[in-house]
Amino acid sequence: MQKTASTPRAMHRLVLALASGAALVAGLSACVPLVVGGAAAVGVGMVATDRRSSGAQLDDQGIELRAAARVRDIANDQMYVSVTSYNRQVLLTGAVGNEADRRRVEDVVRGAENVRSVVNELTLGTPSTFQDRSNDLYVTGKVKASLLDAKDIFANSFKVVTERGTVYLMGIATRRETDRATEVVRSVTGVQKVVRVVEIVSEADLTGAQRGGTGVSAPAPVVPASQPQPGTSSRVPLPPMEPLPSSSAPAPAPAGGVTTSPIR
Repeated sequence: MQKTASTPRAMHRLVLALASGAALVAGLSACVPLVVGGAAAVGVGMVATDRRSSGAQLDDQGIELRAAARVRDIANDQMYVSVTSYNRQVLLTGAVGNEADRRRVEDVVRGAENVRSVVNELTLGTPSTFQDRSNDLYVTGKVKASLLDAKDIFANSFKVVTERGTVYLMGIATRRETDRATEVVRSVTGVQKVVRVVEIVSEADLTGAQRGGTGVSAPAPVVPASQPQPGTSSRVPLPPMEPLPSSSAPAPAPAGGVTTSPIR
């Protein structure tokens, strides 16, 4: 008799495997210039366990669809763009042919309704290959499984997107959780770099939101992700990390509200 998953963690791993397989089929079955939600993004959580409010979750779905439509209107053969929204912050990954296209994609996405900020990680070059995207989906699955296995991390705090070996962590988490998740992801084979696009909240804010069951609200007013929030708010969107210099050179001090971590 074949054994079945009998614990919540084992069940989560089973769901993750199924989700990864479904993403593989959906993301690789056709050559398309645009991906909504990240071709190599896998999530296994449900609305009830998501730290975003239900309104933010619905907004994220709408943002991805509207942003995708806007990008599709300007797409060309040199573009492969993935649009992922989390708590109304949009991550752009993929490749475009030139800097003008890179800026154009960011501008049209920034103009979509309900978008707070845009993190533009589009690179200049050729689109990823079938093999690249297959590898990214595999890495994403391994990263999510590793986060689930880490007993001191609430894995559903993070959404994982992988682009050519670079793993992007999106989510709402405390600094301790973010640092621990980064440590876990760095140990996964196939991960080249970790980029954190995470809104940092205090333990007190997180506990209050969980007790109230309303999710963690987005900070206001909205500022670009590359800047810290004004005032004394504890929520600070983190821009993409830059790899630290080699050990022979002193590392520059990070900007306020920004944390960095090297990856290998």
